[in-house]
Amino acid sequence: MEKTKVAIIGPGNIGTDLMVKIKRLSKELELVAMAGIDPDSDGLKRAAKWGVSTTHEGVTGLIKMDEWKDIKIIFDATSAKAHHYNWKHIEPFGDKKIVDLTPAAIGPYLVPPVNLNDNISARNVNMVTCGGQATIPIVAAISQVAKVHYGEIVASIASKSAGPGTRANIDEFTETTSKGIEVVGGAQKGKAIIILNPAEPPLIMRDTVLTLSEMADKEAIRESIHAMVREVQKYVPGYSLHQEIQFEEIPEDNPVFIEGVGHKSGLKTMVLLKVKGAGHYLPEYAGNLDIMTSAALATGEKMAKLETV
Repeated sequence: MEKTKVAIIGPGNIGTDLMVKIKRLSKELELVAMAGIDPDSDGLKRAAKWGVSTTHEGVTGLIKMDEWKDIKIIFDATSAKAHHYNWKHIEPFGDKKIVDLTPAAIGPYLVPPVNLNDNISARNVNMVTCGGQATIPIVAAISQVAKVHYGEIVASIASKSAGPGTRANIDEFTETTSKGIEVVGGAQKGKAIIILNPAEPPLIMRDTVLTLSEMADKEAIRESIHAMVREVQKYVPGYSLHQEIQFEEIPEDNPVFIEGVGHKSGLKTMVLLKVKGAGHYLPEYAGNLDIMTSAALATGEKMAKLETV
């Protein structure tokens, strides 16, 4: 079966890791082009060694390449600001779809184990953020059992795994992830925090998910979370619970105040996660890259299957 031809814009950490995944793992996708703006970037050099056509003229250079006419899916691994520019140039080509790995959020948010089938036909889908990919499935799992009033996540990643694109997108990270907690996770109010951990040796990605929901069966919530973890592990093997799920009941006579929500009682759930990377391009501590590129790969492969139907 002929593979669907794809391209990557952005040869940084995320784009290069995605390139390695496509080349090594994908049975659906064929990477034929990579575009960047720095001719000396490691990603473009690696792509060229692997026989992938490259350009350092960005999206305009990609469109001028001979391979462009056959490309069906483009992965954008640049920055939120750059994605707006890239989509402006790609949108007129109606036969092409784009998987956005930046927090630009032009298209619908997509978290594979939660809403992949609902949005797979969109021409531009947004992969939220690394923290969103790790934590939104957990909020969604709780939402399947009880109404979630509030969801808060803290994503701690190794400073060494945060390249220039990640650092430039800090504000967009918090805004996009917070919105994703609400739109995809089902929380009435969402909040996101990111920590760049400078520890040496670097620590693998850690995520904390805190929710306040209506009172519900704790065992039902626990089972829903474990089932969701298994779904994520299908494409991110290094995704796991760091500790057992913890619960705390907030009584009606002593509610907590949540800005934008008001005073609420109910069930507080705390979930601690860790994400160990596959080590395809960067070391295993870069789980934040691994979950993002793995989610994008799963999305691109689903798109490719629709192309061949």
